[in-house]
Amino acid sequence: MSEHLVEVAMDHRYAALPVWPREGTARWSFTAQAGYSGTRSGELELAGPTLSAAVHRSLNRGWTVSGFAFGDDLSFSGSNDLRPIDVSFAAGVPLSLPADADFMDLQGSSRDVGLGLAVSRIIGSGFLAGWRWSAGALWQRLELSGYSTPYTVLAGPSAGATGTIDYSVRYSYTTPFAGISRAFPIGRWTIEPRFLVAAPLPRRGVEGRISGDGFEVSGNTADLGRGKNYGDPTLAIGMVVRYEPWGVEVDLGAALTEAVIEPLMHPGIDQNIAVSAAWHF
Repeated sequence: MSEHLVEVAMDHRYAALPVWPREGTARWSFTAQAGYSGTRSGELELAGPTLSAAVHRSLNRGWTVSGFAFGDDLSFSGSNDLRPIDVSFAAGVPLSLPADADFMDLQGSSRDVGLGLAVSRIIGSGFLAGWRWSAGALWQRLELSGYSTPYTVLAGPSAGATGTIDYSVRYSYTTPFAGISRAFPIGRWTIEPRFLVAAPLPRRGVEGRISGDGFEVSGNTADLGRGKNYGDPTLAIGMVVRYEPWGVEVDLGAALTEAVIEPLMHPGIDQNIAVSAAWHF
């Protein structure tokens, strides 16, 4: 479960990438975006603000080039979360596991920063005429700092054992992405469905450290052949509602799909909120 909170927050970021320039704007245009990401599993939560900005340059024949940057600053919190203790990242832990445990005080932060480039163009003919495709790549750095919690084993031969689990790590990714969108004007309003696929590379394992009375063991699930959970490909689905006179939009579709789909993709997620709003000028 330690990685699920982080994976979902990464999906929220891809759903809010500012790579959709507003149609019919000047040769140079800009996007400023702000949002909130909040994911809960049991008593554990990762939540905080998300920010991004982009500059768009219209070229000949309907092409647009966009440069963007983002920074998401989220915090871990939670206490007295009861669940089996999981140390799949390490071998040789001198405890009788798996066993139920009490995770007493989750702390730390998740900072995801990055920048990227995208190109887009409105499709002129065929089945998807009127839709805009967008594709590009971004570089991002994910830093989990102080991501730790004290634990107490509650059952089994190791009942009463205490210590700390720490999942702090720093990973960098190159993430290609591609998607399509379509603007449907309704008076002064526009409704715009969006679909985007992103694939962080390379995929990474869960890295962690567990300590207790007289021991400290660390490892990575990838090294032990137990999976690479950080960097799963994701499909982001949005439905933007924009008030054209102001150039302000809210992504109601992403808020709905992230709340419904992510708990299915990542079992154990109890609550998931992804809200974003943007200003095009």
